[in-house]
Amino acid sequence: MMSQGQAELPWLGAGVVILLALSGIDPVADRYTWFLETLPVMIGLPLLFFTRQGFPLTILVYRLLALHAVILIIGGFYTYAEVPLFNWIRDSLELSRNHYDRVGHFVQGFVPAMLAREILLRRSPLHQGRWLFFLCVCFCLAFSAFYELIEWWVALLSEEAADAFLGTQGDPWDTQTDMFLALIGAISALLLLSKVHDRQLTQPETA
Repeated sequence: MMSQGQAELPWLGAGVVILLALSGIDPVADRYTWFLETLPVMIGLPLLFFTRQGFPLTILVYRLLALHAVILIIGGFYTYAEVPLFNWIRDSLELSRNHYDRVGHFVQGFVPAMLAREILLRRSPLHQGRWLFFLCVCFCLAFSAFYELIEWWVALLSEEAADAFLGTQGDPWDTQTDMFLALIGAISALLLLSKVHDRQLTQPETA
């Protein structure tokens, strides 16, 4: 009998694929920026599809990855500096910038932390505890730093979409803020979701 998580997984995948396809029809951002912003989704979807039998993840992690994909797709469609809801928030609260990219970088720590936790618990000698927590946070910081390097390399190689892809909006501390938010996201995920994650790891058929 198919578990709730197994039944939900095709719907999550189909929803992300449809949203990605729709976003690419006529993005508000130029198509090159859209491609750069959604490339992680294009890479991640096939990886998750081909590993779903040999290394199926918990439904919690699949849901988080789907959420992350949606955030990336929306950012790619509008560019992170021009997402309408966050423009409205900026104008209503008289903020200095559109903060959608801050949400994106918080999630960039939140979601990979749980993915790293699952892989380490299932494929390494590590158990629940301080070292697992520490290494998951370190992974997210390394991932965030590497992503900032990718943004820098893109800016050096192509001026066509550099401003839209970087999304600094004139903030000289944008890179440091992004990495700090990824750190906060990773810590938050581990504190909030570890117990739920442990239950799904020990009883995956009920997830």
